[in-house]
Amino acid sequence: MDRYVCTICGHVYNPEKGEPLQDIKPGISFADLPADWTCPVCFAAKDQFKKEE
Repeated sequence: MDRYVCTICGHVYNPEKGEPLQDIKPGISFADLPADWTCPVCFAAKDQFKKEE
């Protein structure tokens, strides 16, 4: 699964780990996150993330 990086703060969403602080379980792809999901660090919108190269 692809990892995505916040272009604002650099936080990496890793689907293999999920987001424990937001109760997002491992195995959830970035595309399957809710449309209103935000960065757990800086609260940037989902569209502020880009796929890690």
